[in-house]
Amino acid sequence: MSANHSLPCVLLTGFDAFGGEHINPSSESVRTLHGARLQGHRLIARQLPTSFARAPVVLRDALRELQPRVVICVGQAGGRAQISLERVAINVCDARIVDNDGAQPHDMPVIARGPAAYFSRLPLDACLAALHGADIPGEISNSAGTFVCNQVMYVLLHELRRQPEARAGFVHIPFIPAQVLERRSAPSMALEQIAAALRLIVAATLDPSAVPRGTRALGGGGAH
Repeated sequence: MSANHSLPCVLLTGFDAFGGEHINPSSESVRTLHGARLQGHRLIARQLPTSFARAPVVLRDALRELQPRVVICVGQAGGRAQISLERVAINVCDARIVDNDGAQPHDMPVIARGPAAYFSRLPLDACLAALHGADIPGEISNSAGTFVCNQVMYVLLHELRRQPEARAGFVHIPFIPAQVLERRSAPSMALEQIAAALRLIVAATLDPSAVPRGTRALGGGGAH
């Protein structure tokens, strides 16, 4: 998918399916927004492999190619019931399952001698208020886990550390209904609602002042 370089762009990334699933709603939801225009920006979607070795390479290539002003990486967090705006990425890879290459790192740094953590550069309060204003369940999460999602968030913020004007962060989303047909107790959210939530998050990131600020951002979400 080629970018339109006549407009500044927003990069949205999702992952391919992993862990025995046949679909990953993160890539499906960002794909629905690919090519859309919002507040003078073009939304560009890219898929990352669920791979500790390959995901950072694909992400860095996209950052170099597109030079985006905003980057929102999206990942699946099965078991969560809300859109989770991640606050922090930590410098740890510690996988409870293998990635799509069969790798399962334990207690390894994302980047050797890198900072212990990076904080999101999204306007989290405004993003949460936008979600709640549209009656979409959302939360600010204090743990992106220690799998490839956390790794990607950390790498993203590390790569942009010398670009203070860039806004970037990570969003976890629930399963979609098709994934929970045999998991009766697992929460899910319709793909259309997830895509609408991501569009609201992009809009709030581009112009936080346009979002009514009646909602206080509360922490939540545990690690996955």
